Amino acid sequence: MQAVRSRFGELRPALRNLGEAAVEAERCLSCGDAYAPAPCAVACPAGIDVPGFIRALSEGDPGRAADVIFRDNPVGGSCARVCPTPVLCEGACVLEHEGERAVSIARLQRFATDYRLLGPGASREEQPEGPRLGRVAVIGAGPGGLACAGELNALGFDVTVFEARPAPGGLVRYAIAPYRQWQEPLDEEADRLRRRGVTLRFETPVDGPQALRRLEAEYDFLYLGVGLGEDEALDLPGRDLSGVDLALPWIEQLKAGRAAAVGERVAVIGGGNTAIDVAREALRLGARDVTVIYRRTMSEMPAYAFEVEEAQAEGVRFLWLTLPTGFIGAHRLQGVACQYVRLSEPDAAGHRRPEALPGTDFVFPCDTAISAIGQAPRRILAEWIPGLEFQGGRLVVDKETGRTGNPRYYAGGDAVNGGATAVQAVSDGTRAARAIGRRAQAKGVAK
Repeated sequence: MQAVRSRFGELRPALRNLGEAAVEAERCLSCGDAYAPAPCAVACPAGIDVPGFIRALSEGDPGRAADVIFRDNPVGGSCARVCPTPVLCEGACVLEHEGERAVSIARLQRFATDYRLLGPGASREEQPEGPRLGRVAVIGAGPGGLACAGELNALGFDVTVFEARPAPGGLVRYAIAPYRQWQEPLDEEADRLRRRGVTLRFETPVDGPQALRRLEAEYDFLYLGVGLGEDEALDLPGRDLSGVDLALPWIEQLKAGRAAAVGERVAVIGGGNTAIDVAREALRLGARDVTVIYRRTMSEMPAYAFEVEEAQAEGVRFLWLTLPTGFIGAHRLQGVACQYVRLSEPDAAGHRRPEALPGTDFVFPCDTAISAIGQAPRRILAEWIPGLEFQGGRLVVDKETGRTGNPRYYAGGDAVNGGATAVQAVSDGTRAARAIGRRAQAKGVAK
């Protein structure tokens, strides 16, 4: 593990000490007031009081800064590592718009939360007192599920989180690039919730209608933080060849210290943030030539533009308007069969679809091909839970509350948004928890 880990320097390294953090914090203009919140706070999906925690750091109080962060985001330490801050809080920083470098909000948030979770400021959490509003089962211990559990606990619910895997974090633990985050501080964030009274049950899958019926008999409300399903596989000839991999299992093996040799040349198929992460990881594993194959152009890529630019700066190449048609090789992959395409005229929804250009077939030589075209939706939930509905692969919920078509079920995160950020899942989980709290109080569910 250490040998693999040593290859992945952090993109966002930690601040070294309180003095360094205070100097950076003092760059903040503390803009915003009760009538016009600071742009950075508005841009944070979790609603963290960014100027508030930065002010505490500038005053030399990382413990108070951590308390401000955890009030709105119980997985604020993990989000500090994985959030796309250039398009969120830091992208909204007033300094950025004045032509200066934005305040390093993510690094400051990490410093404060690490002080509380991993450093000298670690403290024992106290369980909230008072009458209980009811019992809630949270299914899934990813960022959204943990955030929902933390908010429900603070509101006065008895909360149990059910997680099929042996540890918390969801895709942040198993599928976020290691140069962003390995595991720390996911376990510490979960332990903090446990000390506050949240029950965490790992290796406890809720995998069928009977398991759900048992939970319905025991809990007043249920929150679905289940994410998406398995990686979508490219249904192409040669997909079973050695050297053809799916992105999420590949990253999971990498983060477990069991990365396979990728060879000299690597092809990554897809255009999302996971595809970019895989490409940059392959370079760090020693590949000489890493190319992302995408069937549209850069302007249509769902990956963040700044991530694409960083990948290009590191040496990742891109084949635009290129469609894979098969994998070539006898027993081991030797190349990806491809065809150039053009984009059609926009349809009624404004979408331009790739159209094959006859006579443009070619083989892209490579030793490894990794497919990163997305995950399958968990449509099976609609068969297990009466009232649930999917549209376009997304679980339908009320936008204001996260309530599904079944009045006892709420949901958020990737299952609802199709795959977004960890902090968006936190926002969804918090929103649903507050809606459950309002509903419980209105109905008098208190135990």
